[in-house]
Amino acid sequence: MARPLVAIVGRPNVGKSMLFNRLAGRRLSIVEDTPGVTRDRLYASCEWAGRVFDIVDTGGIEPNTANEILLFMREQAMLAIDSADVIVMVTEIGTGITAADQDVAGLLQRSGKPVVLAVNKMDAIGPNDPGIYEFYNLGLGDPIALSAVHGHGTGDLLDACVAHFPPPEEETAEDGRIHVAVIGKPNVGKSSLINRVLGEKRVIVADMPGTTRDAVDTPVDNGYGSYLFIDTAGIRRKSKVNDRVERFSVMRAQLAVERSDVCLIMIDAREGVTEQDTKIAGLAHEAGKASIIVVNKWDLVEKETRTMDEMRKRVKQDLAFMDYAPVIFISCLTGQRTGRIFDMINAANEQASMRISTGRLNDLLADAQARQQPPTDKGRRLKVYYMTQTGVKPPHFVVFCNSRELFHFSYQRYIENRIRATFGLEGTPVRLTIRQKGENE
Repeated sequence: MARPLVAIVGRPNVGKSMLFNRLAGRRLSIVEDTPGVTRDRLYASCEWAGRVFDIVDTGGIEPNTANEILLFMREQAMLAIDSADVIVMVTEIGTGITAADQDVAGLLQRSGKPVVLAVNKMDAIGPNDPGIYEFYNLGLGDPIALSAVHGHGTGDLLDACVAHFPPPEEETAEDGRIHVAVIGKPNVGKSSLINRVLGEKRVIVADMPGTTRDAVDTPVDNGYGSYLFIDTAGIRRKSKVNDRVERFSVMRAQLAVERSDVCLIMIDAREGVTEQDTKIAGLAHEAGKASIIVVNKWDLVEKETRTMDEMRKRVKQDLAFMDYAPVIFISCLTGQRTGRIFDMINAANEQASMRISTGRLNDLLADAQARQQPPTDKGRRLKVYYMTQTGVKPPHFVVFCNSRELFHFSYQRYIENRIRATFGLEGTPVRLTIRQKGENE
């Protein structure tokens, strides 16, 4: 059976994300004293009393609003409520019960799901603030005094949640998923791609930059395999990043790259590769991640003979430092070619995980040196003794020679190209480390 799911809901700015981070044991959700910072659903695993379960953070619910983003946030929160086994409603002691609290409580009562009521920001040690008794009026049972900042009351809260869980059975493992980070500039269609491959509206899509702020994890299981798609905030030029929350979002996108197996670098087909696209692609390349260049909005491009070939050639030229990355042209709006992405992800992940025996590598090395003699300098010739693989993701090779100085970059590039020509390694960078054996010849 699937692991139990606990949804954390409430009106804006009551401390839901702080509680989420406290329970998750790490800072996954952005915390800022500004309503509306959390917009999409964020998931994390948690363990308590011998039970492993998932928790989901949601944007604040504003029951009566005409604001487009707030309407999206409410829709996301309602999806979390529908799929949850237990709901934690977070309120705060400082304001007492508000009209929004009453509206949210009414929504939860109508859902028919078990609800645990938490009264947050009770940071003082000692007897509870008498104001907590006011929250009985919400009709959700006994309120639990909570301090998400200091951790007071989280044990009682988790005890109450676990009490509502179904009996423990064999729970499905989440290991073995390919982690896929979707990165790119704002408004290139990252969230649209997630929704398209998932087949539901999991993350907010709006025609305005900056809609996604957190890095949102979305499990995907289909006939191709098991994946964890990480939707990230659009990465803008540093000069454009003034808002403190957006700076956190950019950092979170960079962290998403670090914990991914494969990066989908999304580019707007109408704009081609811009300077910012080059910098974003560089993040994945420097991190040693397998990468696929996804050119979105291909349906909006006027096409003539060889339009795709010409565009692919320009993309490869502009991103010459990662010419190993395959290019695919898609439309998230129509679904054109989006199904092919999974085959490409599987292939790139497999190539990045490839291990090559030392014997095969040294056969390649001997052949490469026979085809092209190592360089010389002032009468000294480079001697390459042997090569071995020391790691994967990306494939990392160590080459032993008589002199690092003689092992010019051009010859390193030649050896890398011979490795790729022999073993493939499409979609992944290759790392070469040159070590000097210490012989003066």
